[in-house]
Amino acid sequence: MAFELPKLGYAYDALEPNIDARTMEIHHSKHHNGYTNNLNNAIAGTDLEGKSIEDILTNLDMNNGAVRNNGGGFYNHSLFWEVMNPEEKGYLSGELKDAIVDAYGSVDAFKEAFAKAAGTRFGSGWAWLCVHKGGKVEVCSTLNQDNPLMPGVSCGGAPILGLDVWEHAYYLNYQNRRPDYVQAFFNVINWNEVERRYAEAK
Repeated sequence: MAFELPKLGYAYDALEPNIDARTMEIHHSKHHNGYTNNLNNAIAGTDLEGKSIEDILTNLDMNNGAVRNNGGGFYNHSLFWEVMNPEEKGYLSGELKDAIVDAYGSVDAFKEAFAKAAGTRFGSGWAWLCVHKGGKVEVCSTLNQDNPLMPGVSCGGAPILGLDVWEHAYYLNYQNRRPDYVQAFFNVINWNEVERRYAEAK
């Protein structure tokens, strides 16, 4: 069965003023849709057809550029939409908060580390919060559409929070002010979803 563009759980304008409606519409309906279609074309007629995206990426041949770029683009954006939701965002709490404080000393220090990973990623890429088996968390970043599920990429573990720092994710509203976009992202994180992913992955 072919991969399908996931529907958003909120309207394109729901994240304003942090992320504008026009950017959301273009990002979801054009960019993510393009990755979805290209991924389906790349795996059609191969032994990857019918596998889950997680299985495809975990066992990826990193020299397969079409699946690496488009599979990553499909997975990364699918996670990105779900870890944002201003209406159901909840609060950072419980075991996830404890794990973050254990790893970084404080929530503010974690935010600084995450913002640094996003702000210093040269060119296009992503910033991640990942969880390792046992519950230890780690911040890292990846190039282009790579993600921590892929073999030998960055911090490994299961990504539970991801921020797109490609220019198409923020340039209409923020232009070259990527740090402002990163700070705005903290206002729309759906911590309930991130905590659910943490509990599932650890």
